[in-house]
Amino acid sequence: MKTLRDVPVGATAKVVKLHGEGATRRRIMDMGVTKGVEVYIRKVAPLGDPVEVNVRGYELSIRKEDTQMIEVE
Repeated sequence: MKTLRDVPVGATAKVVKLHGEGATRRRIMDMGVTKGVEVYIRKVAPLGDPVEVNVRGYELSIRKEDTQMIEVE
């Protein structure tokens, strides 16, 4: 299983599935990260947390622990 955390900076990945439960999963979906959407990894903070991505035409910062819940291809 490849997650969003494994995608290198400058690459694009397609979301296959969201793991996790309850409020955390709902929060990720509310930010626009849903099945089938293309996510571009823009940059990673110097200490690795957070990760800045472009999704649905806007920039979004996601915590490193949340990127592990997003399965991509």
